[in-house]
Amino acid sequence: MTDLKLMELAVEARKNSYAPYSDFHVGAALLGKSGRVYTGCNVENAGYTPTNCAERTALFKAVSEGEREFTAIAVVGGKGAELAEFCAPCGVCRQVLAEFCDGDFRILLGTPEKYSAHTLSELLPYSFGKADLK
Repeated sequence: MTDLKLMELAVEARKNSYAPYSDFHVGAALLGKSGRVYTGCNVENAGYTPTNCAERTALFKAVSEGEREFTAIAVVGGKGAELAEFCAPCGVCRQVLAEFCDGDFRILLGTPEKYSAHTLSELLPYSFGKADLK
């Protein structure tokens, strides 16, 4: 799976976004170590806190289908129909990714035309995880 294809799949997933309150639509495409891709979009709720981000939607879908190891995720988002140049995962999504992914897990941000790759360790330094609970 190429980075570009993963970005394109995130753009497709974004089309299913339900964002009537913020009008900020996000799509994610998560690559499992198995080679399977799991997509997700953000789903807002009038109560705000029940809202679920695209990254967590993709990850929870993957976990619910038995996948537990991942290599990369592409995240795209923006207001209305426009894609922002940079749409990073929120802190909660970074923490949830840290539950299943190593620090070198790749996070692709941007648009299919212009994106950059980051590691989970770069986006979540000094993370708290399973090892801290032993």
